Amino acid sequence: MAPSSEDNNDQDKGKVSAGKLGGGVTRAQPSPGVSDYLAGEHKDFVGNLKPHLPHEMVGGVIPHIPGTEDEAVWNAASQACGTEKVNYTYTIDENRLWYLACPSITLASNPNSWCPLAAALPGNSEYWDRETVYLYEQEGLASALRWDPETGRMQVFLGASRTILPRVQSMDANFVTINAEVADIVPWRNRTLKTEKLSRATARMLVLSGMFVALIAALILMFNYMAINMVSRDLDTVKIETDKAANDLMLNAYNAMQSDTIKHMVRIQELLDGLGKLDGTLVRYEVKGNRVEWEALVQPAFVRPLQERFAVKVDENNKEKDGRIRVMGTR
Repeated sequence: MAPSSEDNNDQDKGKVSAGKLGGGVTRAQPSPGVSDYLAGEHKDFVGNLKPHLPHEMVGGVIPHIPGTEDEAVWNAASQACGTEKVNYTYTIDENRLWYLACPSITLASNPNSWCPLAAALPGNSEYWDRETVYLYEQEGLASALRWDPETGRMQVFLGASRTILPRVQSMDANFVTINAEVADIVPWRNRTLKTEKLSRATARMLVLSGMFVALIAALILMFNYMAINMVSRDLDTVKIETDKAANDLMLNAYNAMQSDTIKHMVRIQELLDGLGKLDGTLVRYEVKGNRVEWEALVQPAFVRPLQERFAVKVDENNKEKDGRIRVMGTR
């Protein structure tokens, strides 16, 4: 047996919870669902529905396609009732949807009501088997729910008690009269009302989310403002460090401008010019602190002119393979 309507999530009437009757007997009755809480309408929810038998009602069975139950039942009920504004209820049993429906206008005088005949749908509290005929009578109006023994289709009889009851009682079947006081309440579903309720819930959640984000932003701004005002502004220390950094920068720039690089480049060029005229080669130029040492290779014939010009030291015993002599100069 498939789950009853009390196990299904009813977005129109909310969830189904257990309520106590006299003598410790419990019955299922609707309670606010998630959409009611999201829309802020849980306080206005009516769970104590009154039994009412609509003067127009249809019933049937359609194949069960998981995930499309409400759409399929609403479409079948709309075609059967001739209007899209219908109230319906259904159960799932043996891979089929068993439903009852009525035009919404028939509930104009009984908005917070339910149909006790729905408690006899397969899977609900008053259902026994398909060989039984289920009866309910109210204010001179009677209804019956039975299954055709040949086709297995569900049949709904509705009309005046004086005509319906004799006709039904003439059938060869067991009869069960539904007691609306102890049967589990099976609320009607309404697709339009559910859509509007979800729209209100979405709008309310958007507003609350916006307010929450704005509150968080305001708290962050207040925290930053308080933190800025509580910070100690010791600008004297900052000024001293800034002046020191500026002085260090100026000193480094001055030292860079006072570099001896240009002077040594001029000296090297002077040596190269002089040695070039004497067919000599500069082989070493080394700066050691404030002292400069250099070495060159020159022909023996040019050693004396080189001594006169640059005051170099000559090691005549230290000759290269090409016959040139190594001279050393300092400054």
